[in-house]
Amino acid sequence: MAGSALVALTALFFAHLADFALELNAKLVQQYPWFAWVALPLGLPLIAWLTRKFAPFTVGSGIPQVIASLSLPYGAQKTRLIRLGQTLLKIPLTFLGMLFGVSIGREGPSVQVGAAVMGAWGAWCKKHGLAFKGMQENDLMAAGAAGGLAAAFNAPLAGVIFAIEELGRGIMLRWERQILLGVLASGFIQVAIQGNNPYFSGFNGGVLEHIFLWVALSGLVCGAAGGLFGRLLYRGAAAFAPRKIRGFIRNRPLLLAALMGLLLALLGTFYQGKTYGTGYHEAAQALHGIYEAPFGLAAAKWLATVFSYWAGVPGGIFTPSLTIGAVLGEHIAAIADISQGANIIVLICMAAFLAGATQSPITSAVVVMEMTGGQSLLFWMLIACIFASQVSRQFSPRPFYHASGMRFRQRVLQETAAQTGNAPARPQTANSKTGMPSEN
Repeated sequence: MAGSALVALTALFFAHLADFALELNAKLVQQYPWFAWVALPLGLPLIAWLTRKFAPFTVGSGIPQVIASLSLPYGAQKTRLIRLGQTLLKIPLTFLGMLFGVSIGREGPSVQVGAAVMGAWGAWCKKHGLAFKGMQENDLMAAGAAGGLAAAFNAPLAGVIFAIEELGRGIMLRWERQILLGVLASGFIQVAIQGNNPYFSGFNGGVLEHIFLWVALSGLVCGAAGGLFGRLLYRGAAAFAPRKIRGFIRNRPLLLAALMGLLLALLGTFYQGKTYGTGYHEAAQALHGIYEAPFGLAAAKWLATVFSYWAGVPGGIFTPSLTIGAVLGEHIAAIADISQGANIIVLICMAAFLAGATQSPITSAVVVMEMTGGQSLLFWMLIACIFASQVSRQFSPRPFYHASGMRFRQRVLQETAAQTGNAPARPQTANSKTGMPSEN
């Protein structure tokens, strides 16, 4: 319980810090239109340099690092990706990214931080003979990671589903009572402190005629968009550049970060700041049926999140993905000239795009259900998410989080082999058609 409390309190602190950064960014962009053109091209290389120098394993979401850690063999390298001192730096680095206007979220980072906090707490307790004698490192990491998600979203049930569907995929975890209680405790402690308020409060589902057709269309569109999204995130910017300059791009990460900053500033200026940050307000207003998204905003937010990830800075994709889905749903409703029930399409697209991006349909549906209070539409969200996940696989055969996790795993194994003098494990090769790692 003490470990769960630490995870919940850390996630709560992170949430308040992130909210402050987003509010401050909005004020700065409004008062100083030139702010983004200075902060993003200069700030992104700074964050990328700090990350590479002091916390190289905090880059990106954080969920792939946890997945990789769970699959690593037991030993000194087991917690290499989630060491507490380095992982805690993800909090201020993500704060800086949000302050500058990068299209990132805090939920993925909360997962990595939660795993690090629970792992460190468990190691300390074992060292002093206090508790956790029967729990292995995998159990502690899974409980902390899922607890971090539950606390970040104020969604205890989603944390449990995430642990089972996402973290437990292809990995043997012992789902003992202590682990599930640890996940639930983190979420309920957050609820006790913050109140039982959905992340996106105020959703009131109405009536949508021919809902099955809209569910199918949402699943198709969001699945394709989510699959391409995951594919671009995984492959990186260099993969889409001319072959002659790919090496140049890969060897100059700070220059790439500056270029991504310029592109983010361009998108943000064109859409009056709506592509910066998580996009929470746009998604919330679309759910309430009071938002008319500018034409192409969904594509702009999609690109902004890809550019942010390519910049090589810490930050998650969960909340930006929900925003992309929400705006996609608003676009669909606007094109079809639907007034009554438009917010239902928005809700379904939020879940469907997240499922397309992560290929975790049950987690996506339950997360959105708890975040919005849309329990009455859970069945339709599940249908849309399952369909979107299958469509996504046609564009990105392996789930993004797990494909990225295997990269981190291979890197740790190679570094360990170099230190010990053993032959490194055979690296995964890329499939010539998909660009995704092939099975050995």
